[in-house]
Amino acid sequence: MTRLLIVEDNQMNRDMLCRRLTRRGYEVLVACDGMEGIGAARNQRPDLILMDLSLPGMDGWTATRILKSDSSTRHIPVVALTAHAMPADREKALSAGCDAFDTKPVEIGRLIEIMNRLLIGNETAK
Repeated sequence: MTRLLIVEDNQMNRDMLCRRLTRRGYEVLVACDGMEGIGAARNQRPDLILMDLSLPGMDGWTATRILKSDSSTRHIPVVALTAHAMPADREKALSAGCDAFDTKPVEIGRLIEIMNRLLIGNETAK
């Protein structure tokens, strides 16, 4: 079973994503801020991370940079999930180390396509 980590501070967004992804057969872990997300990634070793960028305390850009600089987590694909939908926002997320970018509100079909592409690519790289 594919293990996902959702790093999202908004409870409604977190609950919606958890329900929808669990129904599709994913094992879902959650974290509410960047520091918690880093800890969960290091301890739980998810197959993919869905990272909100606007988080309290440590934002998603910083958390992604830390994860991508750590040899134990750099291989985990990170999808930026954000309401920031301008081209510069996408570039900023990719520059921070995110492997893909998707906007909120989440369109679940599109998100799953992005996740599948990254998961298949990650399996090939192993």
